Amino acid sequence: MITFDKPEAKQFFELSKIGTFAVSPQEDQIVFSSNISGEYELWAMDSDSRFPYKLTSIGENCHDLLYSKDGSFIIASFDHEGDENAQIYALPKEGGTLKALVQKEGQRHMIEGLSDDGHRLYYNTTDDNPTYLNSNVYDLKTGEIKTVYQGEGAPSFLAAKNINETRFIVIKTYSNTHSVPYLFENDTLTSLVEQPDEGYAFGSAIFTSDKDLYFTTNYNQNYFYLAHYDAETKVMTKVLEKHGIDLIGLKVNQAKDTLYITSTSGVSNELWEYDIKNNELEEIKIPTTQLIQFVLSKKDTLYVAGGTAIKPINLYKATPEQRWEQLTNITVQGIDQGYLSEPSIIHYKSFDGLEIEGLYFKARAEVDNHHLILWPHGGPQAAEVKSFRAMFQHLAYEGYSIVAPNFRGSSNYGSDFKKMVEGDWGHGPRLDNITCVDYMIEQGYAEKDKILLMGGSYGGYMALLLHGRHPEYFKAVVDIFGVSNLFSFYDSVPEFWKPIMKQWIGDPVDDKERFTRDSPTTYLETMTKPMLVIQGANDPRVVKAESDQIVESLRAQGTDIEYIVFEDEGHGFSKKENEITVSERVLAFFNQYIG
Repeated sequence: MITFDKPEAKQFFELSKIGTFAVSPQEDQIVFSSNISGEYELWAMDSDSRFPYKLTSIGENCHDLLYSKDGSFIIASFDHEGDENAQIYALPKEGGTLKALVQKEGQRHMIEGLSDDGHRLYYNTTDDNPTYLNSNVYDLKTGEIKTVYQGEGAPSFLAAKNINETRFIVIKTYSNTHSVPYLFENDTLTSLVEQPDEGYAFGSAIFTSDKDLYFTTNYNQNYFYLAHYDAETKVMTKVLEKHGIDLIGLKVNQAKDTLYITSTSGVSNELWEYDIKNNELEEIKIPTTQLIQFVLSKKDTLYVAGGTAIKPINLYKATPEQRWEQLTNITVQGIDQGYLSEPSIIHYKSFDGLEIEGLYFKARAEVDNHHLILWPHGGPQAAEVKSFRAMFQHLAYEGYSIVAPNFRGSSNYGSDFKKMVEGDWGHGPRLDNITCVDYMIEQGYAEKDKILLMGGSYGGYMALLLHGRHPEYFKAVVDIFGVSNLFSFYDSVPEFWKPIMKQWIGDPVDDKERFTRDSPTTYLETMTKPMLVIQGANDPRVVKAESDQIVESLRAQGTDIEYIVFEDEGHGFSKKENEITVSERVLAFFNQYIG
């Protein structure tokens, strides 16, 4: 009888990841960003042949991607080793040498879209205005660049334009929960809402005619809804809302006079079709719980990229019968799906009675070591949803259970809930996480002396803070590019983040006492548990100095700490080899301390 070795960590990471994608106007080709070869490249597949072929050989992450209007070439933006400073290029649809379109070292360019005739490319950029940004247009024939809107007062982004390119929607971003949409025409800004100074946010916008604009917002409400704006009469009207659900993304099907709308609610995403004329909304059943991106082709065919907790991201195409045809077949190599951990949804009351939702990934029964990993998610104004995390599945397969609470400040639970982390990074969310651990122990899901801790980004910050303030709960701690000091973090973020920092975390002078109380570096003496710290050298969001200072301080006091720095990564992992290294090291680290 032939037997096979137990699956290794790399089998959970050898699967290919799909990033952004685009569909050619003729629907004869789909291009997508993927790490099939180990690093991210652009790949394509033809509609009559599903075998993918490589278009680029640069090994860099693609941020934005679209086809020219005639489908003869592709426009894409790439950063360099995770620095997030995306530069814009063109390449033939068959692949080959990249042609630089918009480049400026150290600057970031974000594609908005093409003009209706395909001759002009609109994009937002930090060039010449690193704090508030400019919205520019690039002439694809002449190479001439003009500024459409010069940002001021707050980071500003061009979000939509009408067909005639006479009316634009500009978004001024004051924080993650306060972004104001304006109509910009004839060099004049007009707010789409009556009171632009109130705390509300914008979702997305799309013109359905020269004057008719649809957009999503939570203006004067807790959840995002669909609104209409008449650019001639300057009148806004609420059109559609769904209780307890945020309506966010928009696409228009002109032929059917309908809108496609994406939504978020708790730990899952949904897709809807809205009949404009008849004011009717119908849910479109999608094959995923997480919806990464959806594209409406020029022929009005719907394509989506998404996954579930136990199924990686794949591409799907809607058939005329409203069924879904799976275009890619990305799975975990050599592991039966039945061995993967489908999370259950938990609910618990926090220290002050606030209800918190979370996901619980149970360890594989045959090897359950009865240890629980607490995972505070990143953001913090994000959420843990039913999406495929290779690291979670690898750890659950190896015997570790994981709990991921959507603590106060998480998205997908309404604006009031999301704002609860602003100016309070280290009190309410911290106690939500500790209450989660207590709940898991009380329910018999965990034992008090068998708790581990791991997080990335804000989750890394929370892991450090919990380690310092509640060390009695945890046996070992993993911090992945986490903020260690609120004072230094405040000063080191990208320039266009700085205007939002005061509302997001506070002011280092006015809130000095709270910054000190909520900075993990304040609690070095109680950080005595073994630690593993992981950092990308090119991280522009949480710079390497944040990890350096915590590692140097803890080493000086004798804390057992291991430090891994990836010179070719930023705020995340774009290379399979590095992801595999991290997962293997995390598993070995936890295994070392569970005995």
